Amino acid sequence: MVHYVGSSHAVNSLARRRKEMQRFLLQNLNWLTIQHAKASPTPPRFLKSSSCAVKRFFATSLNVGSLSDSLQLYFSLIQQCIGTKSITDIARIQSHALKRGFHQILVNKLVDAYLKCGRVRYARKVFDEVPHRHIVAWNSIIASYIRNGRSEEAIELYLRMVPDGVLPDEFTFSSVFKAFSDLGLVREGRRAHGQSVVLGLGVSNVFVGSALVDMYAKFGKMRDARLVSNQVVRKDVVLYTALIVGYSHHDEDGESLQVFKNMTRKGIGANEYTLSSVLICCGNLKNVDTGKLIHGLIIKTGLDSAVTSQTSLLTMYSRCGLVGDSLMVFEQLNDPNLVTWTSVIAGLVQNGIEEIALTKFRQMLRSSVTPNSFTLSSVLRACSSLAMLEQGKQIHAIVMKFGLDMDKYVGAALIDFYGKCGSTEMARSVFDGFLEVDLVSMNSLIYGYAQNGFGHEALQLFNRMKDLGLEPNNVTWLGALSACNNAGLLEEGCHIFSSARNDGNVELAKDHYACMVDLLGRAGKLKEAEMLINEANISDTVIWRTLLSACRIHGDVDMARRVMNRVIDLTPEDGGSHVLMSNLYASIGNWSEVIEMKSTMREMRLKKNPAMSWVDVEREIHTFMAGNWSHPNSSDINEKLEELIEKVKELGYVPDTRFVLQHLDEEKKIRSLYYHSEKLAVAFALWRSTNKNTTIRVLKNLRICGDCHTWMKLVSKIVGRDIIARDAKRFHHFRNGLCSCGDYW
Repeated sequence: MVHYVGSSHAVNSLARRRKEMQRFLLQNLNWLTIQHAKASPTPPRFLKSSSCAVKRFFATSLNVGSLSDSLQLYFSLIQQCIGTKSITDIARIQSHALKRGFHQILVNKLVDAYLKCGRVRYARKVFDEVPHRHIVAWNSIIASYIRNGRSEEAIELYLRMVPDGVLPDEFTFSSVFKAFSDLGLVREGRRAHGQSVVLGLGVSNVFVGSALVDMYAKFGKMRDARLVSNQVVRKDVVLYTALIVGYSHHDEDGESLQVFKNMTRKGIGANEYTLSSVLICCGNLKNVDTGKLIHGLIIKTGLDSAVTSQTSLLTMYSRCGLVGDSLMVFEQLNDPNLVTWTSVIAGLVQNGIEEIALTKFRQMLRSSVTPNSFTLSSVLRACSSLAMLEQGKQIHAIVMKFGLDMDKYVGAALIDFYGKCGSTEMARSVFDGFLEVDLVSMNSLIYGYAQNGFGHEALQLFNRMKDLGLEPNNVTWLGALSACNNAGLLEEGCHIFSSARNDGNVELAKDHYACMVDLLGRAGKLKEAEMLINEANISDTVIWRTLLSACRIHGDVDMARRVMNRVIDLTPEDGGSHVLMSNLYASIGNWSEVIEMKSTMREMRLKKNPAMSWVDVEREIHTFMAGNWSHPNSSDINEKLEELIEKVKELGYVPDTRFVLQHLDEEKKIRSLYYHSEKLAVAFALWRSTNKNTTIRVLKNLRICGDCHTWMKLVSKIVGRDIIARDAKRFHHFRNGLCSCGDYW
């Protein structure tokens, strides 16, 4: 609720002050007329330069007849000095005016001149030197403080107004409300609201009303913002826009759209900022139909050339998954700015089109647009998604060049990037370089350790958090559980899950339960995992599918059938569960059930994602599919592969045909294993790479099979090179015949 502050005594006191001020104004009417006198056009002899004009004025000022003529000359000179940003000449005029007794009369002009030249300190000095300041000067200084991020000083000056006999007006309140919201001073903002009501400048004034709506919205008090809005009789586009932005910033995008509809029904035309805010709401809600209507309105109102509305438009389309439309809007811009470039790059990354995002980033640099922390964070996410270590290192160099290595957003993105490229040493190096560690960077490093199977390192970091004054949030708890899951730390994982459950500040989500179910399931605790799901009472397909995957690992057909029925009840068309069930039947040789499952999948038009692997060799990405020989160097790859197979056989490698989930004879199963996509990728990298000391980095869209895991361990030993494989779940670091996962994955 909005509370109006002020006792009856305070009201009467302010009323008396108001009458006193009115009498003062009437008595000084002539003085005020001079204060607001308009400058006449600059005489021709002053057009050469402000310095020349000032010198001429000083030489001839004694010959000026009337007070009005002198003031007009002063005003003309000050205006000319503002145009040339000549602080020296303004100071000379100030000194001359002081000697001639015009200093008090010119205070507003001098304050305005210094502020327009960016010299707030000089303006405040002039302001403090005169005993009687007009409200225009008060408002100018207060507004300038706020524009320059000095809200505390603005509020301090505002609080001096009434004691100095000056009553705030609508311009004062519209500025100072912003200062209160900038500093998060809710109680003080409410008190100022009460004062504005006492002075008759509350909701009756749309200017003050708009500022109040904006203040309460920034406080997160949307109920109060709406109450103020409802009390303003003549609403304008500024007030409606403040309300729309407020709802949008507090994830109430539906309310924002409703406010916009009410505004249009009342015939109030939207401006570019209104439409930009509404487009962001449409993007958040994935409401592309309304977004397209707004697009039409932008064209109709002639705002299609405005960068702000176009940036919001391309953001809306990208959030709705219409990347083509987003790029079309972007290409129509003649001179995209930094925000627009960043928006299009971020949209491409969010939609999984990282290659084009990196291309746009290169175009941006060629256009001489300097990236900021948000741009670089998005580009680093693109590199991490593609596991492009070398390109990411180049982005890291750009970060250093622009001095953004201490930025917390870029730092967290760098840690995440190195972690997702399997380079935990570099991730830790970035982390250790921070002067102050925050929760975001801590979470990024914990998750990086977890993905790479370094569970003990992740837990050491997790246990250090309280010593560093950091409280774990939901993301932290999930990272710690993932670390235990990937490292097989069952006891530690159970302890962490229990601690999170008992922590009143933590609200466990389905991701936490899925991680714990996976940890229990892979450890063979299938019944405990099922009990946990039932206790949590979460109807989620992903959690049940996680348990189904554990059933496949341990060959528990009875529980798998029971779990499969739960999945079908929740999501009948879930293709992943059907594939898992088919693979389970194939692993135990029940081919009739496999045929039946595949028939069901065909009827439901469910498709299994083909196994694919990518490898980055000399800054080029090469893609491989199992059994596919379409690569232009396929004959060389096959020759290298056969050579590697013969060498690993000498170390005891025997193809494990249990991982062939097709009904084939033994020889065909063996040949099928040889041509898995990750084996082709490794063979190509070893054939193609000229630097024999580099690490081979392979990315796979599915889980690495057990046979390929054994094969890559042995290959790392015979070639003496590290191999890092990132599959759909985690990283495997192969070195000298061993893997970082300890054969637990």
